[in-house]
Amino acid sequence: MKVLIDIPDNEANFGMKVLKSLSFVKKAKTMSKTSVELWEDLKEAADQVKLHKQGKLKLKTAQDLLNEL
Repeated sequence: MKVLIDIPDNEANFGMKVLKSLSFVKKAKTMSKTSVELWEDLKEAADQVKLHKQGKLKLKTAQDLLNEL
């Protein structure tokens, strides 16, 4: 299982030491701000697709997106 933890910058070093000290944690690494933004954008997009499939959200067509350009 993968878990994303949001730790304030001023506590990041301590948080990483704690995570790495736990025997059951296989891997702990930091993410750049760009990676975090990309991750959040992808999660939002996936949530929108899920809502669209449930009929709760109307998404634009590819043609609509092209017309905006």
